[in-house]
Amino acid sequence: MIKIAPSVLSADFSKLGYQVEELQKYGADIIHLDVMDGRFVPNITFGPPIIKSIRKYSTLPFDVHLMIEEPGRYIEDFVKAGADILTVHYEADRHIDRTINYIKSFGIKAAVALNPGTPVKNIENLIPYLDMVLIMSVNPGFGGQKFISYASSKIQEVKNLSNELNPNLLIEVDGGVDIENIKQVVDCGANVIVAGSAVFKHNKIEENIKNLKRGL
Repeated sequence: MIKIAPSVLSADFSKLGYQVEELQKYGADIIHLDVMDGRFVPNITFGPPIIKSIRKYSTLPFDVHLMIEEPGRYIEDFVKAGADILTVHYEADRHIDRTINYIKSFGIKAAVALNPGTPVKNIENLIPYLDMVLIMSVNPGFGGQKFISYASSKIQEVKNLSNELNPNLLIEVDGGVDIENIKQVVDCGANVIVAGSAVFKHNKIEENIKNLKRGL
């Protein structure tokens, strides 16, 4: 089953709890939360207090994407805030194996994200131990960017490794996915689609989610 994971980075933050409720009501499968620290990426968003404050508005899994330096220092804070999946960037953690094990010690899912320029082979040895791999199809830090075409071959690489080493692996794609290219992305092997602008544009959440699912 293909899962739609709206990114609240594109939501109206003045009514964030309400919009999280709407996402669940209108057919989202996962809530994607982009945490940025102004160091790993050139933008700052929010941290555990905001995630904790909206946790009560949805029973959907919270997929917390840590675009931050030294993510291992903050794992417990995000677990306590309500994360069900914690995604750390390969590029941001010197001890990625240790961090994966630390995340899983809390009984939640562990994922690793790869920036566009990072080869899939860098995480080949980790695939059997991960719950999800996130392929960034834009450069992280801002919403509304165009899908980077070579991300398609990286999705296929992860899918091949998944078939061989971890058939239950979730393969998530984040960046520039919309009604025009969602089928192509899924055909490459993705089964979790992050969509920000494509879900929240024109404030038509219900219609936009339905259109994305039709596009499959």
